[in-house]
Parts: sequence; structure tokens; C-alpha cells
Amino acid sequence: MQPKLRASSLMIVPFLVLMTGTAVAQQPDPFGARRADSRVSPAEVASDSERPLAPAVDERLKTKDSVVYRLARGSRLQVQTGKAGLFGFAGHTHVIQARGFTGEVVYYPGRPSSSHLDITVSTDSLEVLTPPDTAEIRKVTESMRTKILRTAEYPEIRLVSRQVVPSADGFHLVAAMTLVGQTRELPIDVVARIGLDTLEAASTFSLKQTDFGITPFSGGPGGAVKVADRVTFDIRAVAVRVEEQQAHAEREGGPHAGRSY
Repeated sequence: MQPKLRASSLMIVPFLVLMTGTAVAQQPDPFGARRADSRVSPAEVASDSERPLAPAVDERLKTKDSVVYRLARGSRLQVQTGKAGLFGFAGHTHVIQARGFTGEVVYYPGRPSSSHLDITVSTDSLEVLTPPDTAEIRKVTESMRTKILRTAEYPEIRLVSRQVVPSADGFHLVAAMTLVGQTRELPIDVVARIGLDTLEAASTFSLKQTDFGITPFSGGPGGAVKVADRVTFDIRAVAVRVEEQQAHAEREGGPHAGRSY
């Protein structure tokens, strides 16, 4: 599968979306008291974005060889930077959010370890949300795009799963992230709910900017105010099932070529 995503500020990255393995019995329905045979819209799921996610897999999926899910508009992909340095207390943390992205998950009910994901984020579409200071947001965004991510040279961030292992709460992923031309493997633990028509997953993980050859931003007198090397990703992904024929046409760039959110 193959699509697009994004993240941001003094280091961003996707954040990714995910899959789940064997059904977890006796778990509360993470989508609430909805009818099992109803198709859930992305807008509905987005309204539950702050609700704790309980891992589960719809039993009806056992009759299918594979299911393709497309990342939906209701997904929330955020990155938070920290502060460091002698005067780190005087700086700001920043929350960056991916607005335009695409992504796809292919889930194999009978062979969950064969499942995979592919997410792409356009680096020039990343949006800084905090602090609520317009001038600083413009400064941080400009620095992020031109000095940190070098969007003209590296227009995309990509996350592709290389290993999928079922766990008690969902899945443990080993994913390859490509950022500013550097590819590194990251361990990501995911809590996920896989329904017949909708997949929902949540994950929080961190990485070091220096692992990708990025020098954390510094400013102020003598560069005393710095952004911490490690940044944290907070992901709540929503994906909606698409027909295999449609997914194939989009991968091949056909008349139903994929949408970017």
C-alpha cells in the first residue's frame, strides 16, 4: 500500500497508523454502542478521538483473505517538541500537526504478521499549532521548513512497516521512516481496533532528531534556548475500508487516484 501524511516543528514525522492482530475477547467496544453491521463514517470516529481505545478485531474478518483500509480525514497526527539548554525554561514547546496526508493499511486476518502499512506526508503542509503567537508560529514554521526539513529538497516523509508482530494490546511494529533523505527503523507499539469497515489505532512514541542527521533548533543569546533532541509523536489514526479494485487503481495512478488529506 502506498499513501501520504505529515508532522512537524523542530522535527516531525508521521506518525503512523497501524494494525491489529488476533481478536481480544471481552474488551469494551472502542466505538461505543454502535450496531455491529453499520458502516462507521470518519466523522463519527473523529468525535471519539479522545476516548481510550480498547483493542479488538471483528470476528467477521475471519472470512476474508485481506482488507485494505485508507487513512481518513478524522485521523490526528501530532508531534510535540521539548525544551533544552541552559535557558530552556525560557523557550516554548511546539505542537505540530499533519493536515495533508495519505496512507493505507493492508490487513490479513488469517496472517496478521503479513499485514503492512505505507504512509506519506508532504513536508510543506505541516502546521504549527502552538504557542498562540502568530509571529512566533510564522518563525517556527519557516525554520522548520527551510532549515530542519528542507522541504524543497525533501518534499515527503514516509513511514513503511517492515515487521508486524501481534501483541497483547494490538501490534508491535518495526517501521522504516524516511526523513530528510535518511531512513531509520523505529519500534512502535500500537493499540488498534479493526472493524469490518473501519480501523482505529493509537500510538505514542518518540525519536531523536540527531538519528536522522538533524541538528535540533537553537536560538536566543548564544543559542542558549534550545529544542530538545527527542520529540514525541501522538497518533490517533482512523482508516476506512476500500475495495481492492479501487485501492489497486489508486496505487497504479488510475482514474481513482488517491486523495490527500
